[in-house]
Amino acid sequence: MFTHKGGEVLIMTAEEIEHSLAELAENIIKNEGENNLCVIGIKRRGDILAKRLADYMKKAGKKIEIGSIDITLYRDDLTTIDKKPVVHGTEIPFNIDDKVVILVDDVIYTGRTIRAALTELADLGRPKRIRLCCLIDRGHRELPICPDYVGKFVKTTQDEIVEVCVKELDGKDEVRIVKRKCKENSGEKTS
Repeated sequence: MFTHKGGEVLIMTAEEIEHSLAELAENIIKNEGENNLCVIGIKRRGDILAKRLADYMKKAGKKIEIGSIDITLYRDDLTTIDKKPVVHGTEIPFNIDDKVVILVDDVIYTGRTIRAALTELADLGRPKRIRLCCLIDRGHRELPICPDYVGKFVKTTQDEIVEVCVKELDGKDEVRIVKRKCKENSGEKTS
């Protein structure tokens, strides 16, 4: 790990992210080995990582269908995050019934994002099984949700954020821990 100015800690470089995705793809193929696999990423960074993961699986000879979901309208805190939330749309151009769904997100924290994603998937069909794959597991679960495949486990405090940067959105690939920026808003802390 490398500490940047301002207390940021670099925990994964671009090379480490790609190495981790390659290993995750190999483990998924080894353990889920069926032909009816699909990869569905949670927007916005989870779907980018899902595409990369699927590319590694395709290189290994697997036929993989790829989709993405936007869980915005399924969040249990929708009324508290924004009066006009931005919905990016779900894009799953295939039927998920009887598929082995590999659900991909960048970071698992409380488990609430994953709960929302599972609810949306249940509305879309009945997969044979769903496996959860996350690049980073930072702990602090509020719900009994545990990923099946994890790139890296990271110890964090409640006043830290794990930021995953991807070149498609951020111009670079890296993962770092930063201090949560708090501001006063009617006595509540927001980040």
